[in-house]
Amino acid sequence: MDRTWNNKAWFMVLPVLLLVAFSAVIPLMTVVNYSVQDTFGNNVFFWAGSEWFEEILHSDRFWEAMGRNLVFSAIILVIEIPLGIFIALNMPKKGWGVPVCLVLMALPLLIPWNVVGTIWQVFGRVDIGLLGYSLRALGFNYNYVNDPFDAWITVIVMDVWHWTSLVVLLCYAGLVSIPDAYYQAAKIDGASRWAIFRYIQLPKMNRVLLIAVLLRFMDSFMIYTEPFVVTGGGPGNTTTFLSIDLVKLAIGEFNLGEAAAMSIVYFLIIMLLSWVFYTVMTAYDAER
Repeated sequence: MDRTWNNKAWFMVLPVLLLVAFSAVIPLMTVVNYSVQDTFGNNVFFWAGSEWFEEILHSDRFWEAMGRNLVFSAIILVIEIPLGIFIALNMPKKGWGVPVCLVLMALPLLIPWNVVGTIWQVFGRVDIGLLGYSLRALGFNYNYVNDPFDAWITVIVMDVWHWTSLVVLLCYAGLVSIPDAYYQAAKIDGASRWAIFRYIQLPKMNRVLLIAVLLRFMDSFMIYTEPFVVTGGGPGNTTTFLSIDLVKLAIGEFNLGEAAAMSIVYFLIIMLLSWVFYTVMTAYDAER
């Protein structure tokens, strides 16, 4: 039996395509245009070719910021993915505790990024902040404004507090979709808690874990608002990630050509690393 194709359905998605073209493609083309030109002001531009790209790729400033981004994303994934799985495994599956836990998990995700940064900026202050004052009272020489290690710890803990809930909710959705028959069969066979997790729960969470890893990698690699509000990229440049450095380059130094080239390289790196994550995880899932 031949399938009937209704091409009129394209008219239903045409408004979405036009909206995406207006909000994404056109600004992207503008950035590409800036990346191959230079200007001395007065809105007069001249051709620069690949000059800005070569300057970015040979810049120590760019690669240092890239290194900080990679380290930060790796730390975030190592902490948030196992922590999210652990919390999801220990959340109730039935009863009144389910909606309570889901609401508590969703609360950090509802807070805007700039508000999160402001909360932790005040929270970590040693004069009026609860965290900073308490650590100082306990004898810790904590000061995220002056100490690079403390600044990193503050930014990492802030991100873990803000985004682990996303991993929890995704993993919990995967867990509650597992039929009870699997657990009953495992109980009859006398399977241990670890065996149930390894052979039943973890395989059933593979898809949601793939989504969680990709989302958390992309979000952590593009992080800007929270560390900018808390540390401003300091002390020095110790928490200046690529996004912060890009804003400094474009707005602080008004170097539009170099900033445009940097944003394109930044975008391509995110796409490449996300593709690598997706390919490796799907290939591992296929082998299983």
